[in-house]
Order: sequence, then structure tokens, then C-alpha cells
Amino acid sequence: MISGYGTTDSVLTLQEITKIVATALPEEKIRDRRLLVLTPDSTRTCPLPDMVQALREVAGTLTARLDFMIALGTHTPMADEKILALYGIDEQEKKYFANTSFLNHRWDLEGTLTRIGWIEANEIEQLSGGRLRERVPVDINRAIFDYDLIVICGPVFPHEVVGYSGGAKYLFPGISGGEFLHAFHWLGAVVTCAGTIGIKHTPVREVINRAMELISTDVVCLSMVVKSSTDLHGLFAGNFKEAWSAAADLSEQVHVLEKEHAYPTVFGVCPPMYDEIWTGGKVMYKLEQVVADGGRLIIYAPHITEVSRTWGEDIETIGYHIVDYFLEQPGKFPDIPRGVLAHSTHVRGTGVMDNGEERPRIEVILASQIPPETCAKINLGYMDPDSIDQEDFKNRESEGILFVEKAGEILHRVKQSL
Repeated sequence: MISGYGTTDSVLTLQEITKIVATALPEEKIRDRRLLVLTPDSTRTCPLPDMVQALREVAGTLTARLDFMIALGTHTPMADEKILALYGIDEQEKKYFANTSFLNHRWDLEGTLTRIGWIEANEIEQLSGGRLRERVPVDINRAIFDYDLIVICGPVFPHEVVGYSGGAKYLFPGISGGEFLHAFHWLGAVVTCAGTIGIKHTPVREVINRAMELISTDVVCLSMVVKSSTDLHGLFAGNFKEAWSAAADLSEQVHVLEKEHAYPTVFGVCPPMYDEIWTGGKVMYKLEQVVADGGRLIIYAPHITEVSRTWGEDIETIGYHIVDYFLEQPGKFPDIPRGVLAHSTHVRGTGVMDNGEERPRIEVILASQIPPETCAKINLGYMDPDSIDQEDFKNRESEGILFVEKAGEILHRVKQSL
């Protein structure tokens, strides 16, 4: 059973948010217990300050601990002051969090993870629809075993790997890592972004829900549906599957925009919250389907200076390629994590291999501070951002040019004819 509600045109107040949180976390469930709240980092839009304030009001004086952890996946850890800013906590308000720690998921440090089990090869084969058959270990941040209750607190958007983000994703990959992370990201690549994003029930969602069965700690989910950092259109609380499902249904109405046809040129403005191509690739994920065959997508990101702080060297080694490029030569990059290969295919998009020659469906062009020689090395096009006037691309849909402001969260796709 879940609590909460939402619509496409209403915005929840802080009072409504607090009431939903209180229903999900009644006193008898949290008194003298240790709570760990999992949240997104700064690459996700949502009113985290309101959610943190509601959680403090509901649980702050009742719990033995009320800690918050950034579910980074493999994103870059955030400095303490940036975490507090993300949560809307200033120096004056810190006094209300005397019983609270603010943590990063330090996937990058030895000793963070512990193995909680395996998913056997035959089950992976069944869950993946026959796409993968391998025995996969499941690792998780060992810190969760210091708590009595895990609270997932994050937004739901169309997502390139799982279909819709949120729910179990805040544990896998949010606070996990290792072989399991790379295995299910590779599964998402094999299915393709276009075959996954904006689809509620996907093979990867089935796999991570299966991994959740290995978690012994109680879990409550607070799933948000947002359209800006302040506008909360829906909040659903309860079981991680049911709360996520309700949010995904509303997300489909809020975050999916259907166009009558595809466009030869699509110009996507990458917002500052994506500060590397590793996250800025979301511009491609959300716009790929409205680029016409043989067309071009321009990712306008004049603030981006690097491909990835974590995986940049690996990506420069392999470049960006369609998935069949890797499937036809599976042993070519044995030392590159499959999660990196998956990112490569998602940014490059779909296409075909023709007698060993790669033929992507569309051209992907970076207009960033990444130099042209690097773009050529990683198999992407280049435009000088200083030479671009955004006004030249606006209001020209009738000419076959689609301009998208703050690309990366709203999924654009072509309306299906009946």
C-alpha cells in the first residue's frame, strides 16, 4: 500500500510533502531507529531541500540516527559544503542536524562494498530475455547494515538503462558497484537506449528488483515526479516497487513529449548540472528518437571541458560506437568495464555494421570545450561553441530544426501512428 498523489498540473506544498512523509514514516516505525536516506547528487532535478526539511521535521527528533547518503553510482564524490548546499542547509540550519551525518557513497574506496549474494546464470538469462547468461555477484555499500531502515528519496525520469529511474536504482547502482553494476549496464546497452528509455518494464529493471531481494534491511521509498528544482508534481511513498510504479506512471505524462515527426537537425542545450559528457550524454538519450535518419544532434555544452573525470581515459581508448561494434568483436577491449562500453553505445546511438564498417543512424556533434582532435579520436563530431548563436536554431521547426532548452530530462519521441 502506498500513500501520496500527484497530477500533471498541480504542485505539492511543503505541508503536503510533510504529511505524505509522515504517513510513510509513522512514529512506531522510526522511533529510536537508525535511518539512512539515499538521495541523488546534483545531476538530478528535484526539490531536495523541501524533502530534507520534511524528513527532519518528521523523523529528526524521534530517530537514533538520521543520516543522508548521496547515491552516486560511479559519479564524482561531492564535497561536504556542496552536499549541504544541495540539501538547502546553511550554517544556521546545521544546528538542527546535530544527530546527522552527510555521506558520499565512496564506490571508489577499497572496503566500501560487501558481497551479499549472487544471481545465477539461468536466472540472469530468464530476466534478460536470453540476452545474457552469466553468474553475477551482487555487492552493496556495507554501511547499510549499520541502519534499521533505508529511505529512498529521489525523482523518477525516463532513463536510458532501466526505462524509468528511481526505486531500486538508488541501491543498484546508487550505492553498489563491481561486476553487477557493469553487467546490468551492459544488458541495457544490448537492449539499446531507444529500446529501453521511457518503457516501464525492462530487463534491467527486473534484474535490479531481483537484487533487492538480497537486501535484508527494511526499505521505504519516496518517489518524486518533478519538472523543476522547486515544482513537485507528485510524491508517492511506500514499498519500493509500488511507489516507484505510481511515480513512473505520472512521469510518463510529465516527462515524455511526442512530436509529429523527426527532424534533420536537433539542437540540445546541455544544462550546467551536467558538467562532463558522462552525464551530459543524457542530452543524446532524451533526443535520439526525434533525430531523423541521417540527421544530426548537436549537444551544445560550452561549459563542459572533459569527457569523464572517472572514465575519461577508458573512453578515449575505445571511443563512442554503436552496440554492434562491440558485439561483433567481444574480445577487443577486455580491460574496459562493460559499464563504460554501455555508455559508449548510448551516446553514439543505434546503427548497423556493414561488412565491418560502422554505420551509425545519426551524427552526434559536441559543441563544448573538448577540442576537435579529441572529438575525432572518440568518434564524435565537433563544433566550436563560440561560433554558435543559439538564436539561429530557435523557432525553426518548420524548416526541420528542433531546439530544446535544458535537454536531458524530457524524453522526446515521435508519435506512433495508429
